Amino acid sequence: MAAAKKAVLGPLVGAVDQGTSSTRFLVFNSKTAELLSHHQVEIKQEFPREGWVEQDPKEILQSVYECIEKTCEKLGQLNIDISNIKAIGVSNQRETTVVWDKLTGEPLYNAVAAPVSPGPSDPVAVVPSGSSVPAAGASSVWLDLRTQSTVENLSKRIPGNNNFVKSKTGLPLSTYFSAVKLRWLLDNVRKVQKAVEEDRALFGTIDSWLIWSLTGGANGGVHCTDVTNASRTMLFNIHSLEWDKELCEFFEIPMKVLPNVRSSSEIYGLMKISHSLKAGALEGVPISGCLGDQSAALVGQMCFQDGQAKNTYGTGCFLLCNTGRKCVFSEHGLLTTVAYKLGRDKPVYYALEGSVAIAGAVIRWLRDNLGIIKSSEEIEKLAKEVGTSYGCYFVPAFSGLYAPYWEPSARGIICGLTQFTNKCHIAFAALEAVCFQTREILDAMNRDCGIPLSHLQVDGGMTNNKILMQLQADILYIPVVKPSMPETTALGAAMAAGAAEGVGVWSLEPEDLSAVTMERFEPQINAEESEIRYSTWKKAVMKSVGWVTTQSSESGIP
Repeated sequence: MAAAKKAVLGPLVGAVDQGTSSTRFLVFNSKTAELLSHHQVEIKQEFPREGWVEQDPKEILQSVYECIEKTCEKLGQLNIDISNIKAIGVSNQRETTVVWDKLTGEPLYNAVAAPVSPGPSDPVAVVPSGSSVPAAGASSVWLDLRTQSTVENLSKRIPGNNNFVKSKTGLPLSTYFSAVKLRWLLDNVRKVQKAVEEDRALFGTIDSWLIWSLTGGANGGVHCTDVTNASRTMLFNIHSLEWDKELCEFFEIPMKVLPNVRSSSEIYGLMKISHSLKAGALEGVPISGCLGDQSAALVGQMCFQDGQAKNTYGTGCFLLCNTGRKCVFSEHGLLTTVAYKLGRDKPVYYALEGSVAIAGAVIRWLRDNLGIIKSSEEIEKLAKEVGTSYGCYFVPAFSGLYAPYWEPSARGIICGLTQFTNKCHIAFAALEAVCFQTREILDAMNRDCGIPLSHLQVDGGMTNNKILMQLQADILYIPVVKPSMPETTALGAAMAAGAAEGVGVWSLEPEDLSAVTMERFEPQINAEESEIRYSTWKKAVMKSVGWVTTQSSESGIP
């Protein structure tokens, strides 16, 4: 019997999407942006002490190999020739910090995870072991508190040093970013100290660890990162697009451990995999795209114009607004970050970023702590039954208020309760809370940018909830636009890889990006009602403030 003929689809592009709770490998058709196949592997978080959250870099790498292998198998079953995969992109959880031995390829310590939400003051929260986390593509959600005293010590060293850091990096001096995690490792882990002394240590965020490993590791692996991941380390000057000598001296980080900084779209190196036959079929395929997850989603949503914004709804929400070729520094607690640089000779684009700490997490709280729903999907059904919160407002400030308030003394409240209030109203109020928090960030962005948003592009798991999307349009009083293909983070990494010079299988011209269809939610209430609901929400937020005084401590490794 003759072998089945392989399907002819034109050039394909793969994307590694390495998130906080899982790793995925996805393969797209570069001409239609259609997702052809993917595979996902869950990864574990480790909690060696209260307030510490770590991951095993080798487990992360192994999960990438497994996802590539399984996806190639699935493509084979679909009769798709994997030799059509012309490039691979990487999208990753940002800020999570890895240090490894360049001679052996062995990590010198576990990856130290990033906390729940970045900002000038990180409210203290302890994430219990076994808590749920978002799918790959959402940024790191864990609150690792070990670097709190590192930050306190650094902040004492130079008067006004926060501005010194922020003016160069766009970031506040905070536990969130990689520099303080690396400083902690250098101060507390003897294996890291010794490897630095002996010139064996390499530092990187997850993208660097993966690209180095996939391009040969100890046998010629490429030690690099892209501008978007570099911009989240607190060591990178976002104006000169280089590691900053003064910042490295301030944090006492030896520059020899840092990866080379490249654009988000160029050939970094070629895949070298020997231990896996199926994955080995991708041997020699260029790795040519790299973006931190939120930048990847911005690209995947095709937010290439000044003032275009996207919101990713996961355990938290991450909002990015493209500010074009100029750095906009926020007066309202938002971060300035590199959005992307899609080619060695292409201009860099910047973004303002704000995050909502508790979005999908509030739904899981209703499920796991109160038990009023059995699955996250049930919340839409409950909310639909009443179609209103009946004056009930839910402020989920479980670990303080983040942007734009930065109020660590706040705690969660449900107010406006009457004898008539039931679980359906609370479910509706929980969905509204996600939308109100999003509006607060977008209002801050509008004030900083001076460009009122005409519509909001959305992605992430929660966007399947149609009531949530309609509420978001009503509360923002602008249309909400959702792509029919939800994998925007992986798509962004694939687009960057496929568009790289020397690959050239993906066009980023606007007329060539119209293949992705959109679902649009228009406001269905009048502007006055939208404003009344929003002002009542703000009143509820004020009631949540001033409950506690937070204190933090840090312990070293014995």
